[in-house]
Amino acid sequence: MYPEQSAHAPALRAPEVHHPAPVTPAVTPYAAPLVPVQLGAVPTVASVVLPDGRVVTGYAVSPVQPEPVVAKPAVSRAAVNVALGGIGFLAVSGGLLMLTTFIAALTALITQLVILAAVLFGGFTALQVLGSKSHKSGTTVHIRKAVIKRNHFHG
Repeated sequence: MYPEQSAHAPALRAPEVHHPAPVTPAVTPYAAPLVPVQLGAVPTVASVVLPDGRVVTGYAVSPVQPEPVVAKPAVSRAAVNVALGGIGFLAVSGGLLMLTTFIAALTALITQLVILAAVLFGGFTALQVLGSKSHKSGTTVHIRKAVIKRNHFHG
């Protein structure tokens, strides 16, 4: 493929230009026949001699153009508003759910604290009333100098 470089090599020769011949594909019985498409003009083959003596042959290829960007269809304002409204509704619903859960938990906590206070106060009061009777600590109240004996008033 590359000419050999040696001291006995003859001088560089002129590059040869090859023109490609189109190949007709074989026809198969199970497929539709292929129709070869002929280009308007067969591109010429260019050969370039490199400084070290190698010859490079090929077609001149134009750069590939990217596909044009297709504009996205515009989204209607109503669709955007509906979507944002749905997101807002979900956010508010979740917030209200958390708020009601918080209020229920706070109510349960307050109820338990009231019950605890009632139990402690009731227990303290029961100990005072039913506690030890070794010492008499009471207050006698004279209501209009009446003495109460067996639910009868004696004056």
